[in-house]
Amino acid sequence: MFNTMTVTKAAGALIGALLFLMLANWAASGLYHVGSAGGGEGHGESAQAYTIPVEESEGGGEAEAEEEIDFAALMEAADPAAGEKGFGKCKACHKLDGSDGVGPHLNGVVGRAVASVSGFAYSDAMVSHAGEAPEWTPEALQEFLTNPKADVPGTKMSFAGLKKPEERADLIAYLQSQQ
Repeated sequence: MFNTMTVTKAAGALIGALLFLMLANWAASGLYHVGSAGGGEGHGESAQAYTIPVEESEGGGEAEAEEEIDFAALMEAADPAAGEKGFGKCKACHKLDGSDGVGPHLNGVVGRAVASVSGFAYSDAMVSHAGEAPEWTPEALQEFLTNPKADVPGTKMSFAGLKKPEERADLIAYLQSQQ
């Protein structure tokens, strides 16, 4: 059964493993020290190895850059072929053959009245938006396509929007060609 040599070997293995873990912890703490050099709380702020200066900016830097874009110039330079590729993101919900999918059909959308496709169940938010912006002009479309949920809060459209103004202009130019 058990003799004293077996118990001694088992105890030696356990103590050896604990000794190894303790030494590994001590070595790792020496190499990778986390925390302040003082070794405890309440010793004040420790010096940093380097600092990165950050200029204070007034909020909305990205929004100001977005507003400075000349959308009329973008529309003149828009590429309907690139817009056709961009329309691939819209195909899941919208069609161009006059039939409605999850969303209303988009052929003839540029210049069409907002929420005016008969037989389509628009959200209440989109119907009320028609009072604010009665027609889908290229400018209204570019604002809506930037972030649909921000432009028309409560819309059923779950698309996050197109962030690049060039993509929006290309898509609107493509939709204009699909009358």
